[in-house]
Amino acid sequence: MGQLTDRVALVTGGTSGIGLATARRFIDEGAFVYITGRRAKELKTAADSLGGRAVGVQGDVADPDDIDRVIGAVKQRHGRLDVVFANAGGGDVIPLEKITAEDYERHFNVNVAGTLFTVQKALPLMTNGGSIILVGSTSASRNAPHMSLYGATKAALRSFGRSWAAELTQRGIRVNTLSPGPIETPAFFTSAGANDDAAMRQVKDQVGSRIPIGRMGRPEEVAAAAVFLASDQGSFTTGAELFVDGGVGQM
Repeated sequence: MGQLTDRVALVTGGTSGIGLATARRFIDEGAFVYITGRRAKELKTAADSLGGRAVGVQGDVADPDDIDRVIGAVKQRHGRLDVVFANAGGGDVIPLEKITAEDYERHFNVNVAGTLFTVQKALPLMTNGGSIILVGSTSASRNAPHMSLYGATKAALRSFGRSWAAELTQRGIRVNTLSPGPIETPAFFTSAGANDDAAMRQVKDQVGSRIPIGRMGRPEEVAAAAVFLASDQGSFTTGAELFVDGGVGQM
C-alpha cells in the first residue's frame, strides 16, 4: 500500500522537471494522476512514460477555458480530486529597466491567475481531507536580481496559500506552499542560457557552489516533499511553506 493509494491527483505543468517527477512519484505511491501541458507532443510523451495510471490533458493554465476542459476531463472519468499540485508556471530573467507590460501580463497570467483559477475550478471536485499544493519559489523571499517579476508572482502564491488554508479548513482541505530552490530542470537550464551538456555542467557547478548543501537539487527531491504534503503524513500541516532548497534561502 502506497501513501496515496486510490487517490486522484491533478498535476499542472506535468510534462517535465518537477511536475513530471511529482506525477511519477504520486503514481508510485498509488495515485491516479492527470497531467497538463501546453504542447501536445511533449504531453503525450510524458503521459506515455507514466503508464496506465496517468492521463494527459492538453491545456494552458493562462486560459480559463482550458482549465475548464481539464477539470471536465477529471469530472467525467473520476468525479473527484484528492490532490491538486499547482505547478504550471515559469519566469524570465529580465532587468527592471527592461520589463514591459507584456512581460508583466505573461508572468501574472500564468503564475498567479493560472494558479488561482486552477484551484478555484478544482474546488467542486475536491474531497474533504484533500490537499492543495502551490509551487512557490525561494525567489519570493530572497534577493533575486533580474527575477523581480517571477519573485513577485511566487510571493502572491505564498499569500494565496495562507488565505486559502484558512478559508478551506472547514472542509478539511489543507493548502500548503512548496518552495524549491535551484533545481536541475530543463526550464532552469534554459533560463540560464545553458543549451548543451558543457554549459549545463558549468551552471550546475556555479549555482551549486552557492548552495549550503553544495549542489543543486533534483526534481525527485521536490517530489518527495510533495508526497508528504499530499498524504496523511502531512495531515497536521496547512498554511505552511516548505522549502526544498538545500538551505540557500535559510542560511
